[in-house]
Amino acid sequence: MTSRYFSLSQSLLLFLFVFPVMTLMGCAKLGPTTLKSERSNYNLAVQRTNDEQLLLNLVRLKYRDTPFFMEVSSVASQFTLSTTANASATLQDGVKGLFGLGGSVGMTERPTVTYSPLQGDKFIQRVLSPLPLQTIALLFHSGWSIERIFRLCFQRMNHLKNAPGASGPTPSLSPHYMKFASAVKYLRALQVQDAINLSYHDADGVPQLILHINEEDKNREEAKQFALAINVEPGKTRYALTFSPSLNKANQIRVVTRSLLGIMFYLSQAVEVSSTDVLQGKVTQTKTPDGDVFDWKKVTGDLLRIRSRPNKPEENTMVIFYRGTWFYVDDSDLSSKSTFSLLAQIFSLQAGKIKDNAPLLTLPVGQ
Repeated sequence: MTSRYFSLSQSLLLFLFVFPVMTLMGCAKLGPTTLKSERSNYNLAVQRTNDEQLLLNLVRLKYRDTPFFMEVSSVASQFTLSTTANASATLQDGVKGLFGLGGSVGMTERPTVTYSPLQGDKFIQRVLSPLPLQTIALLFHSGWSIERIFRLCFQRMNHLKNAPGASGPTPSLSPHYMKFASAVKYLRALQVQDAINLSYHDADGVPQLILHINEEDKNREEAKQFALAINVEPGKTRYALTFSPSLNKANQIRVVTRSLLGIMFYLSQAVEVSSTDVLQGKVTQTKTPDGDVFDWKKVTGDLLRIRSRPNKPEENTMVIFYRGTWFYVDDSDLSSKSTFSLLAQIFSLQAGKIKDNAPLLTLPVGQ
């Protein structure tokens, strides 16, 4: 009988020693393991919801509904480790003893998400103010196509118009855009050949965007055609894009940039709505001077296409449900995804600088 109690005592001591050690080992690995698994999940969730919010606001603008943004200010997550242990013994005559040892380890996550609405005078001012030329230079040096940048950010270069009316609610009359689109294609051809560069310059308080053309490329056909289209002197290696050009300057180009909201209104023309909503007058129908319906795909079709359907599409990364319809960007439409990504960067550059003092909304989503 003594040997049974001795064996039981040994097992209990072994259990009481081993289990805490195993628990401590588990705690030691909890932090790195949790960080590895959860950080990417939160990253993906925030990125996906940001894209969905931007897509939702483009659709809202198409319907002339008010856009609204709720930014994720912070994400905090707490993890609680709980442990339990138990031991049992059954002693029978002729048997040394049957012992049972058990335990469990559990982990509970309690995330807290803080939202901050983007609003206030400073935000409105930045949303409605023309895009700075310095931002355009930054986007160019980030590797974006100069054609894509100019078509989104400029609504005029000298006498060439890039659908300026589309910088607000959908216009009723078809826009002028074709000559502008042709001119920036020449710049894109030069960019592909590494023949041009953009730089920002502040000349006595006057911001300028300097278009440099390599000496050996200044007489290329694309450079000549761009100069003729924009009505400046061909054969130059430097052209200044500015809001206020000087008189009698053959190498200066007057430009008008869109605001962030203007860019969003412009891209909202890429939203395809149902024929029912059109017939019911929920969106504006743009007409040509002859009275025919104007197709906005001619303007934005190669930049962005936001499709719609009554049933939820399969295998699409960006999809939102609004006004009883599913709106989405096709996952294989790389041009649309590029334009959407560029819009997201412009939005971050403009709206991300705002420090809003509005009350925050904190939700303990894990409870």
